[in-house]
Amino acid sequence: MDPVLHTELIRYGELAQATYDSFDYDRFSPYSGSCRFPTKTFFHDVNLAAAGYDVTRYLYATWNDSKLPNFGNQKHHKPTTTNKLWSESGTFIGYVAVSSDEETSRIGRRDIAVAWRGTITRLEWVADLTANQRLLSEMGVPCRDPSVKVEKGFAELYTSMLRSMREHRYSAREQALAEVRKLVELYHGRGDEVSVTVTGHSLGSALAMLNAFDIGGKTTTAPVCVFSFAGPRVGNLSFKRRFEHDLGVRALRVVNVHDGVPKVPGVFLNESALPEDVLRAVDELGVAGVYAHLGVVLELDHEVSPFLKKTMDVTCYHNLEAYLHLLDGFRGSGEVFELRGRDPALVNKSADFLRDECMVPPVWYQAENKGMVRMEDGRWVLAPRHREIDEHPEDTDHHLQQLGLTA
Repeated sequence: MDPVLHTELIRYGELAQATYDSFDYDRFSPYSGSCRFPTKTFFHDVNLAAAGYDVTRYLYATWNDSKLPNFGNQKHHKPTTTNKLWSESGTFIGYVAVSSDEETSRIGRRDIAVAWRGTITRLEWVADLTANQRLLSEMGVPCRDPSVKVEKGFAELYTSMLRSMREHRYSAREQALAEVRKLVELYHGRGDEVSVTVTGHSLGSALAMLNAFDIGGKTTTAPVCVFSFAGPRVGNLSFKRRFEHDLGVRALRVVNVHDGVPKVPGVFLNESALPEDVLRAVDELGVAGVYAHLGVVLELDHEVSPFLKKTMDVTCYHNLEAYLHLLDGFRGSGEVFELRGRDPALVNKSADFLRDECMVPPVWYQAENKGMVRMEDGRWVLAPRHREIDEHPEDTDHHLQQLGLTA
C-alpha cells in the first residue's frame, strides 16, 4: 500500500473513532447523548492533539417518523432535571473540522473533514433495520435522476428535523451542508486549495456516503472523497452511477472480510450476488431491494493479526479500533502482517478482542469517574459543562439559502 494513503486512512479512521470516544453514554447524566467536550479542545480531549484539525461545528441527528414508537420517552430516559439535554430523539452524531495552517501546509490543501458516528441509540438501530428503499428525492434530498433510491432508515436519520425544538430545528443534512459551504467559501476566498473529506464507521459510513453525494451536488468548487469503515450498502445502481460518474465523488471502503455489516442490505440483490448487467436489468424493472456498494474496496482479515484471538463475538469483527489495528499492520495483499507503531491495546478500548498474553483488560476505556467531581462539602456531583447543543451558528440560515435549501 502507498505509505501516504496508508497514513491518511488511519488518520481519517481516528477522526471517526473520536465520535465514539467523545459521546456521553451515561443515561444518568443530564448531558447524556451529547458530546462530552467543547469544540475548542475536542481533539486534545480525545487524545488526538496532533491530528492537525480544529472542530468548527458539532452535528446532531434526530428522527421524525410518526409511524415509529416514541423510544425517547421511556421511563428511564425522562429528564430528571431541568437541564436535561437529551432524549433519543436527537443526539450528537458527528462534527465538521478544518485542517490547521500547519497541517494545510503539510498536505498541500485546506481540508474540510466531516466525521459521522456509528450506531449507539435504539432509534439508530431502527434506522439500520429499516431496509426498504425509497426514492432519494422523496427523502428530502433533491436529485436530477428520478431513479435514484436509498435505504429509508439512513435517509430518515440524515434528513429528519423537529422544527418545534430549537436544538433540533435543523436536520443533520442541513447542519453539515451549511458548515461545509461556509468553510469552502471562507478558504477559497483566502486563496486556498480546498478539499472535502467525509469519513464514518458503520451507520456513520452510510451517512458519510449520503453526505458526500449531497456535497458533490452542491459544492462544485472542491473535490469530495469518502473514507468508509465497515459501511453497509446505501443505495441502488442509479445511486452508484450518479455518485461515481455524474458527481465524480471518490470513495474508498475499508472492510473486514468477516464483518457482516458491509454485506447488508441487499443480501440477495447486490453487486456480489449477480453479474452487473443482470443486476442492472433487475434494478431498471423497479424491483425494490437492489443495492450496490460504492467506490473501491480494501479488504482486511482479522485472522492474520497475531494479536487478535479467536472469538464468536461478531461485534469484535466490526469494531473500529480493530479495523485501525488491521490497517496499521497491513502491508499489501499476501504480505506479512507487521505493525507500524499503533498500540494494539487500543483494540480493547470497548471490546475483548486481544489475546490474553497481550495483558490488556477488555473494555478499558472509561471516562474518569463518569463526570462526577467531589465538592468542597464532600458531595459527589456531575460537573456542569458546555451546552453547545443549543448553539447552532447564527449564519446557518444564510448559508442554507445560498444553497437553495430554504425558502
